[in-house]
Amino acid sequence: MKILITGTAGFIGNILAQRLLARGDEVIGIDNLNDYYDVNLKKARLAKLTGHPNFTDLRLNLEDHGGIENAFAKYQPQRVVNLAAQAGVRYSLTHPHAYMDSNLVGFLNILEGCRHHKVEHLVYASSSSVYGANTKMPFSVHDNVDHPVSLYAASKKANELMAHTYSHLYRIPTTGLRFFTVYGPWGRPDMALFKFTQNILAGKPIDVYNYGNHKRDFTYIDDIVEGVVRVLDKVPEPNPQWSGDQPDSATSLAPYRLYNIGNHQPVELLHFIEVLEKALGKKAEKNLLPMQQGDVLATYADVDDLMRDAGFAPATPIEEGIARFVAWYREYYKV
Repeated sequence: MKILITGTAGFIGNILAQRLLARGDEVIGIDNLNDYYDVNLKKARLAKLTGHPNFTDLRLNLEDHGGIENAFAKYQPQRVVNLAAQAGVRYSLTHPHAYMDSNLVGFLNILEGCRHHKVEHLVYASSSSVYGANTKMPFSVHDNVDHPVSLYAASKKANELMAHTYSHLYRIPTTGLRFFTVYGPWGRPDMALFKFTQNILAGKPIDVYNYGNHKRDFTYIDDIVEGVVRVLDKVPEPNPQWSGDQPDSATSLAPYRLYNIGNHQPVELLHFIEVLEKALGKKAEKNLLPMQQGDVLATYADVDDLMRDAGFAPATPIEEGIARFVAWYREYYKV
């Protein structure tokens, strides 16, 4: 297939592109190489794709309406995976406009491209952050998610609503994926595992928010990519059992689906740090801090729908995933 992926210099998008190229797909990659985090890491990821005969590298902002339209018109992708977005909960407290530009205006441009160029299936990244103030565990895609606690979360919930509108009006099959704390080799430097590893190896203290009482459903990158590929290959159809009397938020009379992709095994942050200390062979000096604005206490994914429809659920234990990350980190940074 010919697949357009946004965010091919990003963590998930880059490894997804490698996976699709390896199975014989043609990939049109879009990225703007912004400086939200280390651009050199993004370039190193891209270097793993450049030169492949089936890879096209486009340098574009999602909010560039003309540029996105031209990309759709020129390359005519059959399917689209939208992973590019302004990421980060805490950054959204200080840079709110970046989220509106990329996550709302940019996503609208992707939807319009899909609409006007007869795309077979749009898969897009949502986030576990949409569960916001919810406390019923595990988080289910059938739960109400109308109480986000960060602008980042609100922008992702908005993406789900926008996608449903286009599925309803134009019959574009769309699937939203709520990712749960993705980690692993080539990961993002703004994420806890990366920052913890960096500081522990440098002999610096690590900032541990909520005094380490957080729980997170840490999900290994290979599991995330496997889930994306399986969902991409399964074009959603309308749910004939859907009823407006008791509306199910995860399905629709339109060709629309939502799935959680998480390890469905929440891990206490302090235990996560212990596993990292063991992998590094070095103890962490912890700077225990109160909970940050925009954070949630716990995340825990119900993946029953993903298992039923895609025949897959993430299962990589953190001991294995963290060890792989540490091995990559030491090699990449020559530590």
